[in-house]
Amino acid sequence: MKKLAMISTLTLAAVAATPAFAVSTDWFVGAGVGYQEDSIKGANDQNGEDVAVQLRGGAILNDHHRLMGTYSYMDKSEQNMFLASYDYLMPVAQKVNLFAGVSAGVADSEIGNESSTDFVWGGQVGAMYQINDQWSTDLTYRYLEQDYEEHQTKLENSQQLMWSVDYKF
Repeated sequence: MKKLAMISTLTLAAVAATPAFAVSTDWFVGAGVGYQEDSIKGANDQNGEDVAVQLRGGAILNDHHRLMGTYSYMDKSEQNMFLASYDYLMPVAQKVNLFAGVSAGVADSEIGNESSTDFVWGGQVGAMYQINDQWSTDLTYRYLEQDYEEHQTKLENSQQLMWSVDYKF
């Protein structure tokens, strides 16, 4: 687990250093909505399914590298999640890209009146459709490991299926 976290951090740091060499950079902001399922085991075992919303922003470098910061919220676990992500974009048609990447960050969750802020990490895959020069939309599946463990309750992982719309400026 620590090995993957170190690799993810080094990858994000290396890609973050590349804007100085970038020929083209497209900045964007966006929002999304979707479904999140948390795997919660132990004393406060519960159905961890709920709607999640997110705000995001970042940059697309040289049409193939996307760096993004994401804030998401899920009401059921009162979960606030802050993630930094890197995606590699693979064009498959004129307006369609498939992508795969890594994410790392923190999640503040409250389960059974016990709150904890913990490290989260994982990866995502999806598809992006470029509507026009300014607007794009994507569908993302993300899997995140979580370190939440409080009073015999463990939040093992989260899975998200999100639809988002972004505006490039």
